[in-house]
Amino acid sequence: MMSIFAFVVMLSGLASGASAATKEDGSVLPFPPTPSASTAGPTLQESVHKRRVEPDRLPDGAPNVLIVLIDDAGFGVPDTFGGFAHTPTLSKLCDEGISYNRFHTTSICSPTRAALLTGRNHQRVGSGTIAERAVDWDGYTGVIPKTSATVAEVLKSYGYKTAAFGKWHNTPADQTTAMGPFTYWPTGYGFEYFYGFLAGETSQWEPRLVENTIAIEPPHDEKYHLTEDMAEKGIKWLKQHRAFSPDKPFLMYWAPGGVHGPHHVSAQWADKYRGKFDRGWDTLREEIFTRQKQLGWIPASAELTPRDPTMTAWADIPESEHAFQTRLMELYAGFCEHTDAQVGKLVDYLDQTGQRENTIILYIWGDNGSSAEGQNGSISELLAQNQIPNTVAQQIKTLDGLGGLQALGGALTDNIYHASWAWAGSTPFRSTKLVAAHFGGTRNPLVVSWPRKIKAGKRPRSQFYHVNDIVPTLYEVIGIKAPKKVNGFPQDPIDGVSMAASFADAHAPENKHIQYFDNNGSDGIYQDGWYACTFGPLIPWLNAQPGLDKWDSSQAVWELYDLTNDFSQMHDLAKEQPQKVEEMKKLFLAQAEENKVFPIGAGIWLRIHPEDRIKSPYTRWTFDDTTTRMPEFTAPALGNRNNTVTIDLECGAGASGVLYAMGGAGGGLTCYMDQGHLVFEYNLMIIDRSIAKSVEKIAPGHHTIVVETTLKAPKPGAPADIVLSVDGKVVARTTAKMTVPAAFTASESFDVGVDLGSTVSRDYFERSPFKFDGKIRKVDVSLK
Repeated sequence: MMSIFAFVVMLSGLASGASAATKEDGSVLPFPPTPSASTAGPTLQESVHKRRVEPDRLPDGAPNVLIVLIDDAGFGVPDTFGGFAHTPTLSKLCDEGISYNRFHTTSICSPTRAALLTGRNHQRVGSGTIAERAVDWDGYTGVIPKTSATVAEVLKSYGYKTAAFGKWHNTPADQTTAMGPFTYWPTGYGFEYFYGFLAGETSQWEPRLVENTIAIEPPHDEKYHLTEDMAEKGIKWLKQHRAFSPDKPFLMYWAPGGVHGPHHVSAQWADKYRGKFDRGWDTLREEIFTRQKQLGWIPASAELTPRDPTMTAWADIPESEHAFQTRLMELYAGFCEHTDAQVGKLVDYLDQTGQRENTIILYIWGDNGSSAEGQNGSISELLAQNQIPNTVAQQIKTLDGLGGLQALGGALTDNIYHASWAWAGSTPFRSTKLVAAHFGGTRNPLVVSWPRKIKAGKRPRSQFYHVNDIVPTLYEVIGIKAPKKVNGFPQDPIDGVSMAASFADAHAPENKHIQYFDNNGSDGIYQDGWYACTFGPLIPWLNAQPGLDKWDSSQAVWELYDLTNDFSQMHDLAKEQPQKVEEMKKLFLAQAEENKVFPIGAGIWLRIHPEDRIKSPYTRWTFDDTTTRMPEFTAPALGNRNNTVTIDLECGAGASGVLYAMGGAGGGLTCYMDQGHLVFEYNLMIIDRSIAKSVEKIAPGHHTIVVETTLKAPKPGAPADIVLSVDGKVVARTTAKMTVPAAFTASESFDVGVDLGSTVSRDYFERSPFKFDGKIRKVDVSLK
């Protein structure tokens, strides 16, 4: 008869075995440690040594994975599918693989990336808006929760080697300093190596780079370009992977800043397109549409949607501005081709090393549609996002002082093209980035290449899919299941579906039956061929829009489309089928509630209440010359708050160099010395410079310098008086006609003793980073 003790031991063993089985099937990650194969006795003589063998948890032949995500590039851009930009790498992969013409994103950067990496809807994972505009409703915090593990976290547990390159844009904007916390950086989300930038954009010439969790500076080399650097670093990582762990598959997420603004690329790439856009965007759009049909990229029945009445026609552009507008577009097209060429370097390396055969490449052309944020065309991209009034004539005049059109695309401008070029890049659809209601904001080409398993097919797949479908697709083709628990956190449900059936069969039944869309109150809901949507309160291509605070989502006007017969959303059936509209609206609200979309329109909250933006909780700081690379969103608000900066320094005769600087060439402020003179400049997004300069030189020795900034009114954009004093004596003053309402830049920083990144003042551009040649003992900053 079994003793009670033996019975308990038996039950314990059964329970332990059941638990181990559960953990070993991948439902719980990471996997438990492999037990020792050795036997440990009291003495060496009684012990047996045997190396444990780590189990291979992946099916034989698990593929490498390369995910390429281009930024701000619409459906009608690449010539692979009838567009204007030469994209030979995309074409090569398309010819050797398959393409999708009904693949969708979220219409905006951070949310698309969060959905792509997790397989969940963007608000379910806290990413209802971009990181810099995060607010404190659960669907909009800018934090991907640990209850939604990324594909990198999961694949790493199975033995994949993982790396991310380029734009991240999924770390809260107030958690990007050298002090972290690093929980929500790429290395905290399963990527063993990261090389790129954390913010939504950066200069291609002087990017704000991070390697893993360490801020690094690019070389001061006229030939340097970030996207080229990314290709080189990506290939270096692939070489290291091949050398150190050739038996392990890899996951590489390669997401360049191209072709988001600023559109930085050398003239040789832009000049390839000289004269190609002289007939304007209306004609270009018709040409793209014709080619799309000729290629079979869109159905023969598709119709070309009209230009929105609020969007500018090419005929309305004065001839004096034609050269400016076409050059902006030439730069964008060249930037597209240049970016695709860098992807080509990665693909060529995989070919040369024989790894391409078993590498699944997912090349997503755009994280949203082409961007209309340039509005009327701009030499400084954040002019529009700050809603700063300006004219094209004013910008052209400013540009003349920088060297004319040749300066566009260079380090002294943050140029982005006219919104109507973005509209052309979204052909045949009617809207652009930031609009989730219309496919111009959400429909992006996808090409998939996997020579070992996917047979090339010229006919585009036309099943309705979404970026959240990438992760479950990878899990299926690799042969693993989505885990139920990761690092102790029970996991949220996967919202995406697998696309794997369509890899082998272009006519595979559609398995995506419902998908909601939401961005800034621009909403849509798809169900089995039907699509209902409402445009929302924000018109991306228009500047300051009063009345956003009066918008009420419950009063929104909805449209209805039968996508089975209307590829481009040409015919609104809402009036003919009001009952169907109500049915779809109810479905949207149910999806919205389940996925933490409420309150609808939360993405525009900071446009209405800028005082609630992410900012430092401090009002006083003490810095010294070790303070560099402090992101603007965590730094003192020197550009738009009353403040006093007190600098304790020692200098020699004719001292030169930056004392402190915030921002970059596209906008910022800087206080520096130049051959003994004290200088302050407020750079309002390039179009206006306010400069104060001392008449007399500062004598050698120890000094206390004070910079006092006082806004003339307590409102965003108010003018400000700036007064400079040395040892209690006023030496210079100026008035900034307008202050920056929101932020100078997305990624530039506050630096003491140097101006890192792109230079705030063009006057010391040639001497960048213009390090101060004296000694800065202390910098005290206080906000009033």
